[in-house]
Amino acid sequence: MNPFRKVTSAKSSMFAVTYDDARTAYLWVDNASKADDYHLVDSIARTQQEQGTLPSGTITRIKRVR
Repeated sequence: MNPFRKVTSAKSSMFAVTYDDARTAYLWVDNASKADDYHLVDSIARTQQEQGTLPSGTITRIKRVR
């Protein structure tokens, strides 16, 4: 490993979306600054539910996975 090599951060973040019936779906957020704001991630998840990208249902938890 080169000690002078610049470490690049991930371009996207992955979240596990858990539903009240124990289903789990995954959500990717491309912008790192948006991924740090959990209220914004919740809003993105709700928007994707309306668009049909995420399954419908009651979201109980959103947890950052990667």
